[in-house]
Formats: sequence, C-alpha cells, structure tokens
Amino acid sequence: MSADSDFEILLVTVPGLEAILCAEAKALGFRSPAVMTGGVTVRGDWRDVWRANLCLRGVSKVLIRVGSFPVAHLAQLDKRARRFPWQEFLSPTVPVRVEATCKASRIYHAGATKERIERAITEELGAPIDEDADLCVKVRLHNDLCTISLDTSGDGLHKRGHKEAVNKAPMRETMAALFLRQCGFTGSEPVCDLMCGSGTFPIEAAEIAANLWPGRSRHFAFETLPSFDASAWQALKDSAKPRQPTHRYFGSDRDPGAIRISQENAERAGVSTYTEFRHSTISEAQRPEGPPGLVILNPPYGTRLGDKKKLGGLYRSIGQTLSSRFHGWRVGLITSDQSLAKATGLPFTTPHAPVLHGGLRVTLYTTPPLAE
Repeated sequence: MSADSDFEILLVTVPGLEAILCAEAKALGFRSPAVMTGGVTVRGDWRDVWRANLCLRGVSKVLIRVGSFPVAHLAQLDKRARRFPWQEFLSPTVPVRVEATCKASRIYHAGATKERIERAITEELGAPIDEDADLCVKVRLHNDLCTISLDTSGDGLHKRGHKEAVNKAPMRETMAALFLRQCGFTGSEPVCDLMCGSGTFPIEAAEIAANLWPGRSRHFAFETLPSFDASAWQALKDSAKPRQPTHRYFGSDRDPGAIRISQENAERAGVSTYTEFRHSTISEAQRPEGPPGLVILNPPYGTRLGDKKKLGGLYRSIGQTLSSRFHGWRVGLITSDQSLAKATGLPFTTPHAPVLHGGLRVTLYTTPPLAE
C-alpha cells in the first residue's frame, strides 16, 4: 500500500455513539463517512489514518482494512495467508501480534486461525510474533470470508498521553468527548462538572475550546509501519492551530484527592490556565461566575440491590442544586437508571440511545436551559 493509496478506514467507537462520531468525522473533513455497528467507515490514504489518530476525539481505535479472501477450511487459510502481500504494509523487523475471531464460518476455531496467520507472517515476511507488540493484525472470519485489518493506533485512543492519574470509575476521554458533542458543546461556552473525579469532562472541554488535538502527546502504532513518513507526520503535527478559549471549565468533587488529581491532569494537558477545580459537595456547589453554559455529570449508578434507594437522595440533591442555582444552564446527566434521572426532578427531554460503559447500558439525559 503506497503513501497515496485510497482505502477503507474504520473508526471504532462505543456502540450507541456511532452517529456522533460520524458527525465529528464529517466536521473534520473525512471523506465518505458512513455509520456501521461499532464504528464509522471513511475513505482515505495514510495521511488520513495519521490525522484520524491525531485529531478525532471520539474514536477508540483506527483500523485499516488491508484485504480479504474466501476460505472454507484451515488448509486453504494456510495457503492463502502465505500468498497474502504482508510486505506491502508490515515491516520484517517490527514485532506484531495477531487477534482472530470466527463467526458463522466453517472455520470456527479462532486459536487455529490465529496460529495459521502468525505462521504465514513469520515464515513469509520474517516479522517476529510478540503477544505484547504494539502493532496488531486483526483477523475476522465471518460467513467464510477472512478479512484482515491493521490496528494503526496501538494503545486505545482514550489514552491521550498526558493524563497519568485517574480516580475510581473513570469515564474514558473518547466517550466524554462524544457525550460533550451530544450535548451540543462546541467550545464556545463554559462547562461545569459537579462530580469531576479525575477531571475528564472539564479537561476535555478545555482542550476542545483551545483546539488542542487529542493525540498530540502520544505514540501510535503506525509510526512503525513501512508507509510512515516522519517528516510528513511532523508537518501534520506542526499544522495545529491552537486558540485562546474565551471561557473557563470548572470541576468540583467532595473528594480532596480528586481535586488534586484533576489539577495535576490539567497541568499535564496544558489547560490548567482555563480550568478551575474546587473541593465541594453537591449541596455546597455554587454556579461559576460568568455566562451560563453546560453542566455535565456522571454520578454513581448503583448496580447492586439497595444501592438505588441510597442514591435517590444524591440524585434529588443534584436536581435541587441545579434547579436553584444554575438558571440558564443546560444539563447533561449520564446514568444507567431512568428512575434515578427522574429523581432529580429536572426537565429532561427525550433521552438519547443507551451506550455500553463499564459493562452497563448508560444513557445521556439532557435538558434545555433551566428556567428560574
């Protein structure tokens, strides 16, 4: 695959947020964005692969489809895998790992599939297999069609590279970015999170407002590929156009440790000038000075029997604080239980589609600006 090849790029995301990621890809000028289950496909070349990893805030992984062929049995898989043009996109000196899945196919053994592909790569190309390798070849057998993809990201893209400390039950940055977009946030208003944990929402909002690319601080698997052009990559990174935010981004939490973690993370992300974190309970929380904006919260969900009853009081307190002190602000609240959202007494509109988060289905509930 040459540098100017045109191919399909798969932008992986959390099921339920595909349409929001599609809107982000379209806004950033990616070609032919189309929603599919678990992601969005676009067309492009290697520079678009680099740009997707560097610039898209809501994508979890960036995969490229490098080829496919029909197979009916393992001997055929072995033969066709050996004829596959691995040298076009893999280097013989860079370790790789292989992941395989099989569904609705005559070859049903993922382990045997993985073994055949690994053998083809090592014996035909010479590249070493390493289960800890950054570079991953993904093999999918579905309806007797073997599709081979390459994970160009390496570590999940929620790992921005500048957030070392996390609090318990963190929300991934990629998901937080898509929820902010789903709330209508574009960077032109303040954001406030009254249960900020490690500061994900305020930091993500500040980065959006400052036009800081999410992948600016990290390494990607595509940097080890034969197609990688270090000078072109540096030129792409140098083309960034940061801007000065016109608002501030606030977080508060009842845990003093969370405030310290949030401040440290904001400092590492380069947005401490635009963020402010305070130690405060929900009932003590005060509206920030300045114009109204977006309040976004990800409270505890209460997955065990009896938790819901205990959490009812917390959700009522959230509703009381916002209703009495945050007139003019919109609210985005993420929870796994409609009755907890209802307990706030806030004027939520039709809830958005549920999204998988930490093994649970969670839903974003949003309000119009709160009336006095």
